Amino acid sequence: MKILIVQQRFGIGDMIIFTPYLHAISQYHGVPVTILAKKSSKADELFEDDNHIDEIIFLDKKQDGIKGMHSLCNKIKKYNFNKCYIFNSSLRYKIIMKLAGIEEINQYPIFKSKDIIFQTARDFTEKVLKRKISTQSKLVINKNLISKVKIDYKMNNDIKHIILGVSASGETKKWHKESYIKLIRKISEKNACKFYIAAGQDDSFNVNSILNSVSGDKCISLVHLSIKEIMPIIKNADLYVGNDTSFMHISSALGVKSLGIFMDTPAYSYSGYSKNIIPIVPEGETLESTTHDTLGKDKISFDKVLKSSLLNL
Repeated sequence: MKILIVQQRFGIGDMIIFTPYLHAISQYHGVPVTILAKKSSKADELFEDDNHIDEIIFLDKKQDGIKGMHSLCNKIKKYNFNKCYIFNSSLRYKIIMKLAGIEEINQYPIFKSKDIIFQTARDFTEKVLKRKISTQSKLVINKNLISKVKIDYKMNNDIKHIILGVSASGETKKWHKESYIKLIRKISEKNACKFYIAAGQDDSFNVNSILNSVSGDKCISLVHLSIKEIMPIIKNADLYVGNDTSFMHISSALGVKSLGIFMDTPAYSYSGYSKNIIPIVPEGETLESTTHDTLGKDKISFDKVLKSSLLNL
């Protein structure tokens, strides 16, 4: 049996949120699944060591729109899939899978609009598989790689190792770099720590500003590393503190306590699925009220972030 799962959202965090359902479908049918995804999801790096995942088929711009339907249909047809699970409400994908000759197609209700991402995915999968499914995501890494990284980065148990996630998809979603610098200093007064700054290349300036403001070798930049290379470092860490970004979701899925700072994104949708995410929202807001256009960057309580960080170390 060959099974295709369509999860075409852009984000790395989005892909991680869907992981429990990819695993559930694979386990139900007793075979690894193939995923149709966007390259920006980094699904190939996230799932390299995951036996539930057989292959990643990446979408490209040539397959967008009406003109790209024919190209994508022909590509899918070559795999001879028996079943398909479509984690979106697009009529386009349903038509493509029908034309590709897939016998059984399961999909969200057509034209469904607003949703809470993890709840909709859970309800859909539970309905089709007729079994309860946990929303907790889990990423798999080769144990030898975890041990090697621990040695290479001298991540011993004598000190605390903290991931700082300073990136985000927009400036309104990034806590001030000055706050991170202050946090490093305050945590270091209470604990012997090493900090690992996880960020994309676009945030190199902020990362360098933080590095230049902290004395000694207390901070290490991970900007130059790939997601695959960063994952085992996170796995060896004691805590994640940072913005609602891909590194928060990776940390959570690797079993690391993850203090997520939500300023301008749907806090409940992107934290409620995981027991490992400890959300902090702007003063005067709730998990449910913190969403797009909350613009709460200046209303995050530094004391609350510090206190929660120390409590979870």
